[in-house]
Amino acid sequence: MNWKKIFGWLHLWLGLAAGIIVLIVALTGAIYALQPEISAVSEPYRFVQVEDKPFQPVAVLRDAAEKSMGGMKSFRIIYGEKGEVPIVQFFRREPYFYYNVYVNPYSGKVIKVLDRQKEFFKFILDGHMYLWLPQKIGHQVVSWGTVMFLVIIISGIILWWPKNKARLKSSFKVKWSASPKRLNYDLHNVFGFYASWIILFAVLTGLVWSFKWVSNAEFWVFSGGKKRPENVLKSDRLAMIKDGSTFNAVFEKVTAMYPDAQGYSITVPANDSAVITCRAYPSGSQYYNADYHYFDQHTGAEIPVKYMGKYKDASLAEKAARMNYDIHLGSIFGIPGRLLMFFAALITASLPVTGFLIWWGKKKKKGGKAAGQHKKGTTRILKDKVPVAPQVPAV
Repeated sequence: MNWKKIFGWLHLWLGLAAGIIVLIVALTGAIYALQPEISAVSEPYRFVQVEDKPFQPVAVLRDAAEKSMGGMKSFRIIYGEKGEVPIVQFFRREPYFYYNVYVNPYSGKVIKVLDRQKEFFKFILDGHMYLWLPQKIGHQVVSWGTVMFLVIIISGIILWWPKNKARLKSSFKVKWSASPKRLNYDLHNVFGFYASWIILFAVLTGLVWSFKWVSNAEFWVFSGGKKRPENVLKSDRLAMIKDGSTFNAVFEKVTAMYPDAQGYSITVPANDSAVITCRAYPSGSQYYNADYHYFDQHTGAEIPVKYMGKYKDASLAEKAARMNYDIHLGSIFGIPGRLLMFFAALITASLPVTGFLIWWGKKKKKGGKAAGQHKKGTTRILKDKVPVAPQVPAV
């Protein structure tokens, strides 16, 4: 059995089937990898002049945002790095509703109300996750397209692998002086090989979000066969309900615990039994190493947990689960990691194009050969069938 032929067949036909999906997902992924830098330039309302005075209490920012939204209840407040405007978020799944309200932390005044449906990066994410199709349909198309792309990557590496040492040297370099056809071949094979080792991590982490069984399998493998634990957290509904000062006190407690944190978030309880969840982020561009704290919304007492608490207490399986997003984006290695992911995703977006040109060139060449052979054969047959005039004896 010729395994290279099998992998070649898989690489070709899965590539043709999933080419458009790969192109869109990779191109939107490349754009999103640079989202912080692009947003910093294109969204000036996200920043405020730093002043030498304390922030308004978090409840003041929440109340100002909710008032600007006609009394609608918010669900989370996010604080970024120094100079960034806090964001009060409003979210609902069905019917879909997602707003960011930017509030000046010094004055408590609303700077901007943003409908995230009209945001540029929401458009990019919808393309990346759903191909701009209805979510249920788009999710399935992208999920199975990602499975096909995983096979394409593995088969591509196998097909690239040189048969001997003589071909090994040329397999790592693009011959820029070659003919357009050869140059296209090198761009597909050489650049594709280098990008595969980076984009492979984006594909594997993408599968974790695509299929629940993959997410469960990831935790099972890294935990040594254990199931993912669940935190059942509730506030004491029978406790004496305090005023809004509890919300402020909880957030002040967390900021005092992490004075050097580069970001914080605090959830607004959805009902009288929900808890307040606070996160402290050591880095402004990474999420995996955040510390989580949970508080009773009525008493302000902290609720201990065994899962998704402090990062230093996390198991290997929990750390792997936490890292999925940062690995997917490349931010696990900071800005250099995101730049690597950006270039790898750009190369990946080009592969369906260069791959199609290789296939189309071979198809045309085969078609041309077949036509030439057919024409030559036909001429021979016709010649054989032409009657030969009888020879007349010379007079």
